[in-house]
Amino acid sequence: MRHHPPSSPGSQEPLFGLDAMAAAGDAPPPPAPGFRDSAQARRLLAIREIHAEPAAAASPRGRQILARFPDATLIEVDSHWRIPELHGNEGSADRWMRIKRETLVLGVKKTLTTRPNGRSADWIAPGPSNGCALSCVYCYVPRRKGFANPITLFTNIDGIIGHLGRHVAAQGPKTEPNQCDPEAWVYDIGENGDCSVDALVCDNTADLVRAFRDWPTAKASFATKFVNPDLLELDPRGRTRIRFSLMPADDSRLLDLRTSPVDRRIAAAADFLDAGYEVHFNLSPVVLRPGWQDAWAELLRHMDDVLPRRVREQARCEVIMLTHNADLHEVNLRWHPRGEDALWRPAAQETKRSQNGALNLRYRAAIKRQALAELRELVARHAPWLDIRYAF
Repeated sequence: MRHHPPSSPGSQEPLFGLDAMAAAGDAPPPPAPGFRDSAQARRLLAIREIHAEPAAAASPRGRQILARFPDATLIEVDSHWRIPELHGNEGSADRWMRIKRETLVLGVKKTLTTRPNGRSADWIAPGPSNGCALSCVYCYVPRRKGFANPITLFTNIDGIIGHLGRHVAAQGPKTEPNQCDPEAWVYDIGENGDCSVDALVCDNTADLVRAFRDWPTAKASFATKFVNPDLLELDPRGRTRIRFSLMPADDSRLLDLRTSPVDRRIAAAADFLDAGYEVHFNLSPVVLRPGWQDAWAELLRHMDDVLPRRVREQARCEVIMLTHNADLHEVNLRWHPRGEDALWRPAAQETKRSQNGALNLRYRAAIKRQALAELRELVARHAPWLDIRYAF
């Protein structure tokens, strides 16, 4: 069922049958102005259609988001996962980019669980979103969602933060250092989305950053491919780690669509460090193609040239080789076949069951082992200050 926002506060047309949605005056004020109100942000997210669970739309965060996009058409859905015209519609793949720009999904995250990780973070937190407005061709999230992957925002952010607060308290202080952090328990808060992009829509990311700054035994962490200056105002006080994902510029132009340019991500590192963030990097994904070694050497030399000492002294990185998927390959052929020329290399890839149980494609063991050794050597030669937390 489709609903349009009331034309005036006095309109009698209800939204989802909720009196609270009937009058614009009942909605909380939209987020404070900033970069998210800039022309650049509006081009990235020009929302025209919002699919929302009734409880999500009626929540304070949901009303805040709806107030931000007053001209968008609201569509009631029973579940943020089951939207046949998006995830179940094969034709959605032909509108991949348009859906990311113009469509938003609001839901309530019903199952709040924190699970162990041990690579980038000690724990994977229940994330505030699923899906993204960026269009990275290799993204693993749409492998489970189907033919469309817009942002799904979870509006029960207070419940997520309450769950995390209880989990942090139950852990107590970290008594032994590990590769995630020597002192703090690290929680990845953005496993299935990009928190920097989420912050263009609502305050979920800001609320999480502010929560973690008051938990002295814990630290938030998220990877991003988007530079959002609004995050510089959140005063994280060293309790949030931002990981800028990097790859050679030519690869990024082909595969990291709608993201911030790689050199912009690198240039932003010092600003974020000075604003109170811990700043690390993801060398991810490493795509093997002719000349890949030279391209990565150029990127590493650029990092060594432009990053100030204060960034280099605290930086660490993660190296992640490309993982692909046969179903995602078929979807990508509908909207960006050129990207698949680089990603789909059956002669060099083999199937492997991932930690989450999915059957994916990774580089053959011998090829991957050799490539990781070469990349480690490139880092040691061109950016010896950049410690590698893990590589796989």
